Amino acid sequence: MKNRQWDAKTKAMIVMEGLKGKPVTEICAEHQLSQSIYYRWRDQFLANLPQIFNSSDKQSERLIKENNKLKQIIGDLTIELKKTDELLK
Repeated sequence: MKNRQWDAKTKAMIVMEGLKGKPVTEICAEHQLSQSIYYRWRDQFLANLPQIFNSSDKQSERLIKENNKLKQIIGDLTIELKKTDELLK
């Protein structure tokens, strides 16, 4: 087999073919790679799936915190503005 560089998107596409039920021997022949490489990619793919869901949860959590912080700043500025308006009257 050739020693080639594969990008992550292509590896994922190849692994997904196998997970969808296409025979591994056909996949490997079509893409000219060994079965051991396919199974290594598949194992890496499956091992990293939880991180995909965790990263979106972490991102949502970060956005919620940032949103709350901005709401607090807006509230503080609104109070300050009202105080300033009262002083000017």
